[in-house]
Amino acid sequence: MVCALGAAVCFGTATVLQAMAARAAADAPGRGGEAALLLRAVRQWRYIAGLALDGLGFVFQVAALRSVPIYAVGAALAASLAVTAVVAARLLRVRLSGVEWAAVGVVCAGLGMLGLASGTEGERAGSDALRYAMLATAVGVLVLGLLGGRLPERGPGLVLGLGAGFGFGVVEVSVRLIDEVSVGALVGNAATYALVVGGGAAFLALTSGLQRGAVTVPTAGMVIGETIGPAVIGVVWLGDRTREGLGWLAVVGFGVAVAGALTLARFGEAPD
Repeated sequence: MVCALGAAVCFGTATVLQAMAARAAADAPGRGGEAALLLRAVRQWRYIAGLALDGLGFVFQVAALRSVPIYAVGAALAASLAVTAVVAARLLRVRLSGVEWAAVGVVCAGLGMLGLASGTEGERAGSDALRYAMLATAVGVLVLGLLGGRLPERGPGLVLGLGAGFGFGVVEVSVRLIDEVSVGALVGNAATYALVVGGGAAFLALTSGLQRGAVTVPTAGMVIGETIGPAVIGVVWLGDRTREGLGWLAVVGFGVAVAGALTLARFGEAPD
């Protein structure tokens, strides 16, 4: 659980650092389009630090998924929005409303309940059918992201956000479906390809969704997609359980943490 929270801190802080670098790059003298802006941003130490935090966060995420149930890790990752909100308030001078400060507290309370109630990860080995289902889902998210610009004007942000959430959920489940890390085992495991395709497709779908309107809509869809679906798969197919007699606390904590994250959905992309 500490690793899951560490991943949330890394991802949430990285978002703000990269936003600061992008702002500085936009204000710096120079010409060119988006590619030139990205090159200027990459030269900033904050952007590099953000990428390093993303990488460290992924390591923490993998470690957490190998130790605690998927539902706990998914809720903790959604809590990165609370981290982004707090860090943005400090570094970007973003003003949080009373409701948003309360939501930060709600997220923390929900994660505390999950920490108390979560048991160890399930002992069931995932089937080949589940591995190929994850790969098929990842490919579906990839197609959705590639066709994002052709979706109807009404509701594309929510659809793309849900797709991104499903993609990130595929990553969470696929980590659990990889039993051996030898080269031969990885090459022959459909979950390996699901993890790679799902992660890339999720970023593509989320980026497309953020460009189609308000940040809150695709971010809310992403939070729902990356928490509920993987949690169900972990409980039903992989045997994730809670501590004896604390199932109700895990359900309440999960719901509270996700609800708080949804309230902070505008921090899915750090403010300008």
